[in-house]
Amino acid sequence: MNGDGSMLVEQYIKQLKVEAFNDIDVFFQDEAKHYNLSIQNPTVTSLGSIISKLPPKAPLPDAGFSKIALWSLKLRYWAYKTTPDNNSNLYRVRAFIYYHQAEENKQLQHSLGLDKGLLVIAHTFAANQLEQQNNIVIAHEILHTLGASDKYDRNNQPLFPAGYAEPEKKPLFPQSLAEIMAARVPQSNHQAEMAESLESCVIGIKTATEINWIQSKTQD
Repeated sequence: MNGDGSMLVEQYIKQLKVEAFNDIDVFFQDEAKHYNLSIQNPTVTSLGSIISKLPPKAPLPDAGFSKIALWSLKLRYWAYKTTPDNNSNLYRVRAFIYYHQAEENKQLQHSLGLDKGLLVIAHTFAANQLEQQNNIVIAHEILHTLGASDKYDRNNQPLFPAGYAEPEKKPLFPQSLAEIMAARVPQSNHQAEMAESLESCVIGIKTATEINWIQSKTQD
Protein backbone atom coordinates (compact mmCIF):
# COMPACT_ATOMS: atom_id res chain seq x y z
CA MET A 1 0.00 0.00 0.00
CA ASN A 2 1.19 3.50 -0.85
CA GLY A 3 1.30 5.18 2.53
CA ASP A 4 2.22 8.62 1.17
CA GLY A 5 0.32 8.73 -2.10
CA SER A 6 3.59 9.72 -3.78
CA MET A 7 4.74 8.73 -7.25
CA LEU A 8 8.13 7.56 -5.93
CA VAL A 9 6.47 5.13 -3.55
CA GLU A 10 4.13 3.97 -6.31
CA GLN A 11 7.09 3.22 -8.58
CA TYR A 12 8.83 1.31 -5.81
CA ILE A 13 5.75 -0.81 -5.08
CA LYS A 14 5.25 -1.68 -8.74
CA GLN A 15 8.77 -3.10 -9.05
CA LEU A 16 8.54 -5.24 -5.88
CA LYS A 17 9.09 -8.97 -6.28
CA VAL A 18 8.61 -11.77 -3.76
CA GLU A 19 12.39 -12.14 -3.53
CA ALA A 20 12.47 -8.91 -1.50
CA PHE A 21 10.90 -10.90 1.36
CA ASN A 22 13.06 -14.03 1.15
CA ASP A 23 14.92 -13.08 4.33
CA ILE A 24 11.73 -13.66 6.32
CA ASP A 25 11.41 -17.30 5.32
CA VAL A 26 15.15 -17.92 5.73
CA PHE A 27 14.99 -16.44 9.24
CA PHE A 28 12.15 -18.71 10.33
CA GLN A 29 13.83 -21.72 8.71
CA ASP A 30 17.08 -21.07 10.58
CA GLU A 31 15.33 -20.50 13.90
CA ALA A 32 13.22 -23.65 13.43
CA LYS A 33 16.45 -25.63 13.04
CA HIS A 34 17.81 -24.04 16.21
CA TYR A 35 14.81 -25.32 18.16
CA ASN A 36 14.83 -28.71 16.40
CA LEU A 37 11.36 -28.32 14.95
CA SER A 38 10.15 -31.12 12.73
CA ILE A 39 8.86 -28.63 10.15
CA GLN A 40 11.58 -27.32 7.84
CA ASN A 41 9.70 -24.37 6.35
CA PRO A 42 7.58 -22.68 9.05
CA THR A 43 6.68 -19.85 6.66
CA VAL A 44 6.23 -19.58 2.91
CA THR A 45 5.85 -15.96 1.85
CA SER A 46 3.95 -14.95 -1.27
CA LEU A 47 3.36 -11.49 -2.71
CA GLY A 48 -0.15 -10.12 -2.93
CA SER A 49 -1.56 -7.40 -5.12
CA ILE A 50 -1.27 -3.63 -4.72
CA ILE A 51 -4.11 -2.30 -2.55
CA SER A 52 -5.52 1.15 -3.20
CA LYS A 53 -8.33 1.25 -0.61
CA LEU A 54 -6.50 1.74 2.68
CA PRO A 55 -7.61 0.17 5.99
CA PRO A 56 -9.30 2.14 8.76
CA LYS A 57 -6.80 4.29 10.64
CA ALA A 58 -5.63 2.79 13.91
CA PRO A 59 -6.55 4.69 17.08
CA LEU A 60 -3.90 5.87 19.51
CA PRO A 61 -2.85 3.31 22.15
CA ASP A 62 -4.59 5.34 24.88
CA ALA A 63 -7.84 5.73 22.90
CA GLY A 64 -9.73 3.36 25.19
CA PHE A 65 -10.92 -0.22 24.90
CA SER A 66 -14.18 0.48 23.05
CA LYS A 67 -12.54 2.51 20.28
CA ILE A 68 -9.74 -0.01 19.85
CA ALA A 69 -12.20 -2.93 19.79
CA LEU A 70 -14.36 -1.17 17.19
CA TRP A 71 -11.29 -0.46 15.05
CA SER A 72 -10.27 -4.12 15.29
CA LEU A 73 -13.67 -5.20 13.98
CA LYS A 74 -13.52 -2.66 11.14
CA LEU A 75 -9.99 -3.80 10.25
CA ARG A 76 -11.00 -7.44 10.08
CA TYR A 77 -13.98 -6.58 7.90
CA TRP A 78 -11.72 -4.49 5.63
CA ALA A 79 -9.27 -7.39 5.37
CA TYR A 80 -12.13 -9.75 4.53
CA LYS A 81 -13.36 -7.46 1.74
CA THR A 82 -9.83 -6.80 0.46
CA THR A 83 -8.62 -10.42 0.53
CA PRO A 84 -11.78 -12.56 0.75
CA ASP A 85 -11.72 -15.31 3.34
CA ASN A 86 -11.30 -18.92 2.39
CA ASN A 87 -10.08 -22.02 4.17
CA SER A 88 -6.45 -20.97 3.82
CA ASN A 89 -7.07 -18.05 6.18
CA LEU A 90 -7.07 -20.54 9.05
CA TYR A 91 -3.41 -21.15 8.33
CA ARG A 92 -2.03 -17.93 6.89
CA VAL A 93 -1.06 -14.51 8.12
CA ARG A 94 -2.07 -11.62 5.92
CA ALA A 95 0.50 -8.83 6.14
CA PHE A 96 -0.61 -5.47 4.75
CA ILE A 97 2.46 -3.33 4.17
CA TYR A 98 2.34 0.45 4.05
CA TYR A 99 5.30 1.87 2.13
CA HIS A 100 6.48 5.41 2.85
CA GLN A 101 9.02 7.58 1.13
CA ALA A 102 12.39 7.25 2.85
CA GLU A 103 13.50 10.50 4.46
CA GLU A 104 16.19 11.13 7.06
CA ASN A 105 14.88 11.06 10.66
CA LYS A 106 11.35 10.29 9.45
CA GLN A 107 9.24 8.60 12.14
CA LEU A 108 6.72 6.02 10.99
CA GLN A 109 3.47 5.05 12.64
CA HIS A 110 3.71 2.03 14.92
CA SER A 111 3.21 -1.31 13.18
CA LEU A 112 0.75 -3.90 14.51
CA GLY A 113 0.31 -7.65 14.55
CA LEU A 114 -3.10 -8.99 15.64
CA ASP A 115 -3.76 -12.58 16.65
CA LYS A 116 -7.48 -12.15 15.95
CA GLY A 117 -7.69 -12.65 12.22
CA LEU A 118 -3.91 -13.22 11.89
CA LEU A 119 -3.40 -9.72 10.51
CA VAL A 120 -0.31 -7.51 10.22
CA ILE A 121 -0.28 -3.80 9.49
CA ALA A 122 3.36 -2.80 8.93
CA HIS A 123 4.80 0.61 8.14
CA THR A 124 8.03 0.46 6.14
CA PHE A 125 10.23 2.52 3.84
CA ALA A 126 10.14 2.34 0.05
CA ALA A 127 13.89 1.93 -0.48
CA ASN A 128 15.87 -1.06 -1.73
CA GLN A 129 18.64 -0.43 0.80
CA LEU A 130 16.14 -0.61 3.67
CA GLU A 131 14.43 -3.86 2.68
CA GLN A 132 16.38 -5.90 5.23
CA GLN A 133 15.20 -3.68 8.08
CA ASN A 134 11.68 -3.69 6.64
CA ASN A 135 11.76 -7.48 6.92
CA ILE A 136 12.66 -7.22 10.60
CA VAL A 137 9.48 -5.18 11.14
CA ILE A 138 7.36 -7.67 9.20
CA ALA A 139 8.80 -10.75 10.94
CA HIS A 140 8.36 -9.06 14.34
CA GLU A 141 4.68 -8.37 13.63
CA ILE A 142 4.10 -11.87 12.24
CA LEU A 143 5.28 -13.23 15.58
CA HIS A 144 2.78 -10.97 17.36
CA THR A 145 -0.03 -12.73 15.47
CA LEU A 146 1.22 -16.03 16.92
CA GLY A 147 1.24 -14.80 20.50
CA ALA A 148 4.72 -13.31 20.94
CA SER A 149 5.02 -10.24 23.18
CA ASP A 150 7.22 -7.17 22.83
CA LYS A 151 10.45 -7.38 24.80
CA TYR A 152 11.49 -3.75 25.07
CA ASP A 153 10.65 -1.00 27.54
CA ARG A 154 9.03 2.41 27.01
CA ASN A 155 12.41 3.77 25.89
CA ASN A 156 12.76 1.03 23.25
CA GLN A 157 15.54 -0.64 25.26
CA PRO A 158 15.60 -4.46 25.28
CA LEU A 159 14.32 -6.00 28.51
CA PHE A 160 16.69 -8.30 30.36
CA PRO A 161 16.78 -11.27 30.05
CA ALA A 162 13.91 -11.98 27.62
CA GLY A 163 14.85 -9.18 25.20
CA TYR A 164 18.48 -10.27 24.95
CA ALA A 165 19.67 -12.77 22.35
CA GLU A 166 22.57 -13.80 24.61
CA PRO A 167 21.42 -13.19 28.20
CA GLU A 168 24.09 -15.53 29.63
CA LYS A 169 27.02 -13.94 27.79
CA LYS A 170 29.97 -12.87 29.97
CA PRO A 171 30.74 -10.07 29.87
CA LEU A 172 27.15 -9.22 29.01
CA PHE A 173 28.03 -6.26 26.78
CA PRO A 174 28.32 -5.64 23.98
CA GLN A 175 25.82 -8.11 22.58
CA SER A 176 26.22 -9.13 18.93
CA LEU A 177 22.66 -10.22 18.14
CA ALA A 178 19.11 -8.97 18.69
CA GLU A 179 16.12 -10.84 20.07
CA ILE A 180 13.53 -10.38 17.34
CA MET A 181 10.82 -9.07 19.68
CA ALA A 182 13.19 -6.36 20.88
CA ALA A 183 14.87 -5.91 17.46
CA ARG A 184 17.81 -4.06 19.00
CA VAL A 185 21.32 -5.17 19.88
CA PRO A 186 22.18 -4.11 23.47
CA GLN A 187 25.50 -2.29 23.80
CA SER A 188 25.10 -1.31 27.46
CA ASN A 189 22.37 -1.08 30.10
CA HIS A 190 21.08 2.11 28.45
CA GLN A 191 22.13 1.84 24.82
CA ALA A 192 21.04 -0.46 21.99
CA GLU A 193 21.38 -0.36 18.22
CA MET A 194 18.72 -1.35 15.71
CA ALA A 195 19.50 -4.71 14.12
CA GLU A 196 20.65 -4.36 10.53
CA SER A 197 18.95 -7.47 9.18
CA LEU A 198 17.24 -10.69 10.19
CA GLU A 199 20.64 -12.38 9.99
CA SER A 200 21.49 -10.60 13.24
CA CYS A 201 18.22 -11.56 14.95
CA VAL A 202 17.16 -14.66 16.88
CA ILE A 203 14.01 -16.02 18.47
CA GLY A 204 14.72 -16.15 22.20
CA ILE A 205 13.50 -18.76 24.66
CA LYS A 206 10.54 -16.74 25.94
CA THR A 207 9.36 -15.90 22.40
CA ALA A 208 9.76 -19.53 21.35
CA THR A 209 7.63 -20.52 24.34
CA GLU A 210 4.94 -17.95 23.54
CA ILE A 211 4.56 -19.26 19.97
CA ASN A 212 4.56 -22.88 21.19
CA TRP A 213 7.87 -23.86 19.63
CA ILE A 214 9.09 -25.18 22.98
CA GLN A 215 7.56 -26.09 26.31
CA SER A 216 7.40 -23.43 28.99
CA LYS A 217 10.62 -22.40 30.67
CA THR A 218 10.91 -19.72 33.32
CA GLN A 219 12.41 -16.50 31.95
CA ASP A 220 11.23 -13.02 33.02
